Amino acid sequence: MAWLIDIISFLKSLLSPPPSHRFTELTKLISYRFNNIDYLEQAFTHRSISSEPRKNYERLEFLGDAVIDIIISRELMRYYPDGDEGLLTKKRSALVQQSFLTNIGNMLNIMNYLIVEPNVDLNNEKVASKQQANLVEALIGAIYLDGGIKPAKKIIIDTIWKNRNEAWKTINYKGQLIEYCHANGINNPKFHLVNASGPDHQKTFEIHVTINKEKYPTGIGTDKKTAEQSAAQNALVRLTK
Repeated sequence: MAWLIDIISFLKSLLSPPPSHRFTELTKLISYRFNNIDYLEQAFTHRSISSEPRKNYERLEFLGDAVIDIIISRELMRYYPDGDEGLLTKKRSALVQQSFLTNIGNMLNIMNYLIVEPNVDLNNEKVASKQQANLVEALIGAIYLDGGIKPAKKIIIDTIWKNRNEAWKTINYKGQLIEYCHANGINNPKFHLVNASGPDHQKTFEIHVTINKEKYPTGIGTDKKTAEQSAAQNALVRLTK
């Protein structure tokens, strides 16, 4: 029977494209060409294919998670030069959370490249979402090992950081501000519409917050809700300095 197994393995190899061709579209999309294609192969190999730590993506996922943290942390410190630890941590959490990394995975069509056994239920939304986030981290880990911090930083900036505002929309700054006021025994914030300008289809709203008659920096948005969130964020930055 050994000869039959060898024939089946040979036929599979003929049907499967070589790794360098399998990932052509992905490498074009991320504008990075791997020196060692084995890293890329490992980044997309599920544990169901191989439980050996050096032959599936889990170690690369671990590394990629750390690389994302340090790059995003540094960019946040530049973006918020006066932001305290609390603000920076909240902002980073939104950018590294599973749901947002899943969105990044969708942008890269990352599931098209997963090498996995058919018995893994990818029709389960929770399983698929976690899988996509894991693959994003593994891909970044693979890039870091293959080319160092510079190309790893580039893909993080081009994907995660570039789309940061989408992630930050999920942070409820207004709710956090109200909680802060309650916790510190001060009056609830009041939101005031300062200005609404522009045509009906493209208005800009300006809103500021007052707490105990003190006015905080104006928030701007394309609708009142977004402007309120921006104003609440500005107030929190000032209050938590």
